[in-house]
Amino acid sequence: MVTMEEHGLVLDFLPYGKSTDTRKEPLAQLIGEAYFTLLEVVPKPEAKLQISERIYIGKGDRDKIDHIKGRINFPDLTSGARAGLKPTIEKIIKAREQEYVNFFNKCGPITIRLHQLELLPGVGKKHMHNILAEREKKPFESFVDISKRVPLLPNPSHILFDRIEEELKGDSKYYVLTRPPHREPMR
Repeated sequence: MVTMEEHGLVLDFLPYGKSTDTRKEPLAQLIGEAYFTLLEVVPKPEAKLQISERIYIGKGDRDKIDHIKGRINFPDLTSGARAGLKPTIEKIIKAREQEYVNFFNKCGPITIRLHQLELLPGVGKKHMHNILAEREKKPFESFVDISKRVPLLPNPSHILFDRIEEELKGDSKYYVLTRPPHREPMR
């Protein structure tokens, strides 16, 4: 089941396109709000996009976007898009805090030797067991609650960001928070 992004946040807006493109048209690089999909889009001629602006990219009539050029991978991001990546992802995590708290409450094992929690940077076996024990007593309610009840655990929103960034770079074996990167078909 492939689901599409409905909204994206602008990482970079290039009103004259990339210098390497032969066709000079406005271009924007976005990150999807639901699955952190990296996209390149062509805005409508009169549209002016702001960095970190939330825009509709779903099916149907779009206000500011003419068409979606396609998915891109992390190395294809402009330096401006890379600079805006961290604050934009943090904005998405903060807006969807309850979903990510539920991730801590409901995630399970991937294999008999590996739990989804262990994929988070800074979470090893000891933190994993502490999180599992605490969520058995009572489900977590917020990132603050997680931090209070699990001693010495790094900031939950920061470790989620680190994991999302690692998955976006495409070097991960497991993708639990993002859509796997776009792979070019073999020729």
